[in-house]
Amino acid sequence: MEIRSYNSNDEVGWLRCRVLSFLDTAYYDNVLKEKEKYENPAIELVAVENDQIVGLLDIEYDDKEKTVCTKGEGLGGMIWHVATHPDYQRRGIGINMLKKAEQIAKDKGLDYLEAWTRDDDWVNQWYVKSGFEKVNSYLHVFFEGNNEIEKVIKTNESKFKVIQAFAHYSGDDSDHIKSEFKRVHECRCYQKSLK
Repeated sequence: MEIRSYNSNDEVGWLRCRVLSFLDTAYYDNVLKEKEKYENPAIELVAVENDQIVGLLDIEYDDKEKTVCTKGEGLGGMIWHVATHPDYQRRGIGINMLKKAEQIAKDKGLDYLEAWTRDDDWVNQWYVKSGFEKVNSYLHVFFEGNNEIEKVIKTNESKFKVIQAFAHYSGDDSDHIKSEFKRVHECRCYQKSLK
């Protein structure tokens, strides 16, 4: 297996790897049709085995403090995507990509990495085992069906009927929100010092 920089010829394999790896996570419906292009500098890595993309890791990073990351001091790198193809999981691909990305980030003068993820236990455990600490959280709330939608959304336009919606909740009554709506995820921020 080789870990190398992403290039534009990798896009189809990158997309397939990401979709398949996200299917059994809380991000199962977060499907991309093309790979993101970042406004700021980025570390974009892929793991390749037998000419197939089996892992990916994208970090967009600050060139000025607080350009991309918001929770730490100094220059940070935001992990936007990290994934391992399901047929290749539990082989250390993710941690090896992270180690290579950390070395590149240190060489570029970054002070820390930041990552946000939902409440999949195994994903959160991976971040903790990889040396990250949880520093913040809020809720991702999906509204589906008339009962849920009518609780939060009203429209003055009679031609619109809201079928589903998505919101961030950062209030103090998370337990109430979790009891009111079927699909609620805690979105957690993790941070790792590179010093």
